[in-house]
Amino acid sequence: MLEIKAKLKIARAAYRLEVKGRLQLPYESRCKHGVEAKLASGEEVSLLLPRGEILRGGDLVTASDGRVIEVLAEPEKLLHIEADSLPRIAYHLGNRHVPVQVGEGFLRIAVDHALEEMLQKLGAKVTEIEAPFEPETDAYSGGQQHQHDEMGRGGKIHDHGDRDHHDHDHDHKH
Repeated sequence: MLEIKAKLKIARAAYRLEVKGRLQLPYESRCKHGVEAKLASGEEVSLLLPRGEILRGGDLVTASDGRVIEVLAEPEKLLHIEADSLPRIAYHLGNRHVPVQVGEGFLRIAVDHALEEMLQKLGAKVTEIEAPFEPETDAYSGGQQHQHDEMGRGGKIHDHGDRDHHDHDHDHKH
């Protein structure tokens, strides 16, 4: 099976790289290590990128045989959210650790009917669409996946149980 272990950090146009395959994946698969998938040609591949590496539509990766493969973001069922108070909506979604795509005048999340009901109660206009999903990444880790606690939840920034560490963080205010 063809293995993909590295994402190219260069622009295709700068080096006139020839793409020799395309790999279309939903967002969740573009975030996981060890995913098995198929190129557009039907050839099987295994994604073995470093843990925490997130692939975006348009990224280029190299295969174990030296080929350059282009990653395509697969269209997914999403909730397209518009509201007068998008920051308030974003706060409530972030409070639930929901991956959110932020656009000019809109937010998008994966379809979730319980969240859709909450959003409507908050006054949002919610439309179900099908589009590539490119949510924001964790700003604290430079695009890498954030740490999870023992129950698999993400978003933990401080360990308030470690008093020395907590006090040290506040010594470096901006």
